[in-house]
Amino acid sequence: MTRPVIVAIDGPSGAGKSTVAKTLAERLGVPYIDTGAMYRAVGLAAREAGIRLPIRDPESVARLAESLSIRLETAGPGVRVLLNGRDVTSLIREPEISLYASAVSAIPAVRRRMVEEQRRLAAESGGVMEGRDIGTKVFPDTPHKFFLTASPEIRARRRAAELEVRGTPQPYGAVLEEMEKRDRADQTRSDSPLSHDETYVIVDSSDRDAREVADEIERRVRARAG
Repeated sequence: MTRPVIVAIDGPSGAGKSTVAKTLAERLGVPYIDTGAMYRAVGLAAREAGIRLPIRDPESVARLAESLSIRLETAGPGVRVLLNGRDVTSLIREPEISLYASAVSAIPAVRRRMVEEQRRLAAESGGVMEGRDIGTKVFPDTPHKFFLTASPEIRARRRAAELEVRGTPQPYGAVLEEMEKRDRADQTRSDSPLSHDETYVIVDSSDRDAREVADEIERRVRARAG
């Protein structure tokens, strides 16, 4: 039996992972699995449960994560995120939830729960998965690993433009500060920090649009997959 194709796209916030991953999944005919949305959903649930940052009681967040139902549904060009049956697709993109997502993802028990679910989602049909540790922890054996990056300034401009379109504008300076704060948190957490090794192909999207980046990754995946 042919093993399902699993493509891991890791990288920092604002590097363009989601857009590239969606495009690539459609071209390859496999599901797009937004792992970041799963952590954002846990972060949203934590905020709604009255948990404040910084998190003082990680065990309570771990118990909360175990109790949640998080589903990802394809909806046109995007993905609909359902938290306990409720559509939270827009809510999880609020700027504050980015910080919550980074905080809850640093809790080992939360990561174990999400990794189990991510592996289950990709087990049968494969998929393009984007996040922070897909190639290092979730699917370390996949031959298709890419680390997508861009300069902090460009990533902040992209995120500010995205927030503007969504009707939740934030000043560029505030977006850059939040992004740099999240980068530090993701890179320095003790469990599954944002990183890459020699098994990754590094792709810099600073001077390229999502289509061009997807073109390069698609060529590499198809060449390696034969």
